[in-house]
Amino acid sequence: MAMTTSLEAKHSLDGLIDLECYPIDNLDSQAGRELIDSCRRQLDEDGCVVLKNFVPEEALSRLERETERLSPEAHYNQTETNPYNSAGDPALPASHPLNRFDDRTNGFVAGDRIDGDTIIRQVYEHPGFQRFIAAVVGMEEIHRYADPLADLVVNVLREGCQHPWHYDTNEFIVTMMTRQSHGGGRFEYAPGIRSPEGENFAEVEKVLDGDRTRLKSLDLQPGDLQVFFGRYSLHRVTPVEGDKERHTVIFAYAKEPGFIGRPERAQRIFGRMAPIHEKLLKEGMNRSDSLAD
Repeated sequence: MAMTTSLEAKHSLDGLIDLECYPIDNLDSQAGRELIDSCRRQLDEDGCVVLKNFVPEEALSRLERETERLSPEAHYNQTETNPYNSAGDPALPASHPLNRFDDRTNGFVAGDRIDGDTIIRQVYEHPGFQRFIAAVVGMEEIHRYADPLADLVVNVLREGCQHPWHYDTNEFIVTMMTRQSHGGGRFEYAPGIRSPEGENFAEVEKVLDGDRTRLKSLDLQPGDLQVFFGRYSLHRVTPVEGDKERHTVIFAYAKEPGFIGRPERAQRIFGRMAPIHEKLLKEGMNRSDSLAD
């Protein structure tokens, strides 16, 4: 306990997070409990919670400069993909979600390019922030990724870039907007459209056909924190418009320690693999559910 307290004192969240509005440093207080309850209600309602102005105004310019400095390190990739990042199935109709492909063009800065002096790395690794996220998603504890590339990532979208309809590999995702584009770049999602018990292809097909009945849309701004159950909610980022890049930080946590992303995914997203990915490529790996991605 003394070591944890010392670590938290050394890497204080004061000035990096608006602790007056979001007392994550004192979750046992009445204000802390009310914050957790509010977040959980929003997650229960639609699988997403957004904490506006999570980073205080005085830290926003530093936050934006960090991702601007890192953005040239992004590896860009362009591909045609379905919502499951998989091959199509010729035995199924062309209208089936497995056979619906769209352009995905975006860039990712890998975690091993993000040093410990950045706001985003200090927040990501802080035990207090980690406890807060665990409480929000209703878990006793969560763990930082053991994946050296995918633990902390900056998503960079230039003009024309988009992330089409897809699901996340992990059950929940934590992101922070650091720079908004001049236009486009809207986050849209269909909450809870699938579950571990089934893909619900019929409803997914409706979304792909343009039915917006189930959809929610977010107007995220720099400094906003988002917690999202992206494993079960189909979602996308619409094409970016204008010459100002859209930057979003992805804080990756898992339910179990030692989580490593798929080697082929690392190669595609970052243009390279770490030694651990090469090892897994030889040994093979399993997922804890049977969903398509």
